[in-house]
Amino acid sequence: MEREHFSKQFDNELNEIREKLLEMGGKVEAMIANAMQSLVDRDSELAQKTIAFDHEINHLEMEIDEKCLEVLARRQPAARDLRFITLALKIVTDLERIGDQCANIAKRVRELNQEPNLKPYIDLPRMAQAASDMVKQALDAFVRGDENLAMKVCQDDQVVDDLNEQIQRELLTFMMGDPTTIARAIKVNYISKCLERIADHATNVAEMVIFMVKGKDIRHTIA
Repeated sequence: MEREHFSKQFDNELNEIREKLLEMGGKVEAMIANAMQSLVDRDSELAQKTIAFDHEINHLEMEIDEKCLEVLARRQPAARDLRFITLALKIVTDLERIGDQCANIAKRVRELNQEPNLKPYIDLPRMAQAASDMVKQALDAFVRGDENLAMKVCQDDQVVDDLNEQIQRELLTFMMGDPTTIARAIKVNYISKCLERIADHATNVAEMVIFMVKGKDIRHTIA
C-alpha cells in the first residue's frame, strides 16, 4: 500500500509538470498571436502588453524549474521518468526564449508603428501561424510521447525557413528600389528572423521528444 501511495504521488507530480508546461506553451502561443496582431493592426498598446507579458513566462520558467529539481531530489527517478524531467528542464528554456522572441517582435512593432506601412503584411502572419502550430504540436508530442508528431514538427521547420527566405528576398527588392525603405525593411527582416528562431525552438522541443521516446538523439541529423 505504501509503495502504491508513493507511485500515485509521483504520477501526480509528473502530471503537474506536464500541466505547467502546457500552460506555459499556451501563453507563448498567445504571445506569438498578439505580437503579430499588433503588427498587422498597428496596435502599439497590444505590442506593449506583449512585452510586459514576458514576465509571466519568466515566472513560469522558474516555477517549473523548481518543481523539476524538487522531484529529482526527492524521488530520484530512473529511465524514462528521468528523461522526462531532465527534458522538461530543457523545454522550459526553449519556451522562455520563445517568449523573449515575441517581446523582441513587439519592440520592433512599436517602432514600425511610428512610420508609414512598408507593405501589406501577408507572409509574416503565415509564418507566425506556422511557427505557433509547431510550438503547440511539439508540446502535444511531449505530453503524449508521440514520436510521429514530433518528427512532423521537425519537418515543418522547412516551411518557416522557406517563408523567411522569401520575405528576405522581397525586402531586398524594396531596399534596392527605394533607399528610404531600408530602415523599415531591416526592422521587418528582424521580425522574420525572430519567427524563424521561434520555429527553431519548437524543433528543439520536438527533437527532445524523440530522444525521450526512442532514447535516440537526432539533433543535427535531419536534412
